[in-house]
Amino acid sequence: MMRILYVMVAWALCAMSCANNKAAVHQAAGGQSSVPQFDADSAYALVARQCEFGPRVPGTSAHAACAQWLTRQLEAVADTVLVQQASVTTFDGTKLGLKNIYAAFRPEIENRVLLLAHWDCRPWADADPDPSMRRRPVMGANDAASGVAVLLELARCLRGMPPTVGVDILLVDVEDWGTDGDEDSWALGTQYWARHPQWVSTTPHYGVLLDMVGARGARFAPEYFSMEYASGFVGHVWNVAREAGYGNYFVGTQGGAVTDDHIYINRIAGIPCLDIIDMRPDQEGSGFFSAWHTTHDTMDQIDPSTLKAVGQTLLHLLY
Repeated sequence: MMRILYVMVAWALCAMSCANNKAAVHQAAGGQSSVPQFDADSAYALVARQCEFGPRVPGTSAHAACAQWLTRQLEAVADTVLVQQASVTTFDGTKLGLKNIYAAFRPEIENRVLLLAHWDCRPWADADPDPSMRRRPVMGANDAASGVAVLLELARCLRGMPPTVGVDILLVDVEDWGTDGDEDSWALGTQYWARHPQWVSTTPHYGVLLDMVGARGARFAPEYFSMEYASGFVGHVWNVAREAGYGNYFVGTQGGAVTDDHIYINRIAGIPCLDIIDMRPDQEGSGFFSAWHTTHDTMDQIDPSTLKAVGQTLLHLLY
């Protein structure tokens, strides 16, 4: 995704519309008395397994092998799995084959939640402090694999203890082959999916995007476009996080505006979607964690406690 544009976002806006959307969520979750425990060690191992393939850059053997593995992981636990394949052209004229991987849990239920993350890696470490490394691909332990790992571990929980809401998990491809100054050069897989959706049930009530959710010291602030399109759901998710004991991660200060997959879920698919993304206004340059789009986005960036905070929050949200 592009660098953060920091703008003033009024946290009060979230509270104003929270009650309207919150009622529907509580109604969907009615009666569920217990919440599964998110296994942070298992999620950490799932991040590591993705990195073992190497950088999952579209068009590479690592990308193809990881797509097969991700599909098998979801087929083992989901009710339905679909793999959407298509061809897209990037901003630099490269033609790429993409694979969006979709899994449905309890497709018979109409009240549904969409959870998504991108699974591909950036082909160039263009933010690396060493100029000689900037044409190398990014391993993407945090920027891609962390969100995917949280969703895979959450899928295991959904299989073992089905919630009273339907859940759709979507792993989107070709998110990170973009360039600054061209918003629509990013999130090509999500743009394609939003124009050609393949739901096995009804359209989800709302969506939650995970991006960079595994680094130590992560802080998740309400993101600008999330507030614009899905402010009530932002308020509910952040309240759930605080009630679950993760208010030190899900902070109430305003975040910036990020070009990310959720924009196209909102604008094209018409599904209110928010972004849980680690934003750091004190980080010079990008506004993200220090290893963003560098060759240093490796396993030593990942903190199981951060994975736990996000995964357990989502489980509290669903149950």
